[in-house]
Amino acid sequence: MPDKRWGARYALAIFIGVSFVGALLMFNIVRHELDIIARSLLAAEANKKVCPNNLATTARSKKMKEHEVRERAFAMPLTSPAYPVGPYRFYHREFFIITYRTDPRKLREVVPQPLEVDEPLVKFEFIRMPDSTGFGDYTESGQVIPVSFKGRKGGYSHCMFLNDHPPIAGGRELWGFPKKLAEPTLKAEIDTLVGRLHYGTLPIAIGTMGYKHKQADLAAVKASLLAPNFLLKIIPHVDGTARICELVEYYLSDVDLKGAWTGPTELTLISHALAPLAELPVLEIVSGTHIIADLTLELGKVVHDYLA
Repeated sequence: MPDKRWGARYALAIFIGVSFVGALLMFNIVRHELDIIARSLLAAEANKKVCPNNLATTARSKKMKEHEVRERAFAMPLTSPAYPVGPYRFYHREFFIITYRTDPRKLREVVPQPLEVDEPLVKFEFIRMPDSTGFGDYTESGQVIPVSFKGRKGGYSHCMFLNDHPPIAGGRELWGFPKKLAEPTLKAEIDTLVGRLHYGTLPIAIGTMGYKHKQADLAAVKASLLAPNFLLKIIPHVDGTARICELVEYYLSDVDLKGAWTGPTELTLISHALAPLAELPVLEIVSGTHIIADLTLELGKVVHDYLA
């Protein structure tokens, strides 16, 4: 009997001990939760002292004002523009420019007045831009037509294709560059400078040149980079009619020419319904030039308003 009584007492002692520990743990948990609630109430009270107005009033005070829209209106989306404010500086920009002779009648059909075509020439360009402020790392390709405007000789950008959204959006909205999404490349392959342009999966242009066979006339190359450039900027109204239709002139500046070379050159254009480069056919290759330079792309100015 004494053994049974002592066993019962021992079991009771264990039960009481376990219960006490459980109660103590529960007490600590409850105390921790109450402490959190108390801190939250104190923080809320402090916020009320700093901002005595209620939440509805605070929300109204944070609404975007009309003058803020006007002040911030630069590019879309308003609160996260697709590209930053300039200046737009390009480092180690690499050009492969193929000048070729084409059909003069077809050339005049794609050049808008008051621009004038002096010779039936086209410059097909592959441009590698590995380091550009705000636009990043991308490659571009397209056709530029030598023209004159009120006695000033320059180049008219007929079509451009590139693989990076910010310069597509910025180019179209700011200057009026005729840019579309595609996949151009420019690189040296063993002893050949090779430019390729794909629209979707299809190749539409291939240019090749012997790699740095002969140094070009640096003065003439730099003068060509500093010549005026012309664009036809078109922005539609919400009803689909033209709201902006302007001839824009722009320049490159702060040109640091690092080198320029020539060599034997070929260009092949392939017909495509949505990228009609081949509508200006290659009749004769005039020259090929490989250029590396640092430069700044300046903003433009309107030189002719088609809606005025």
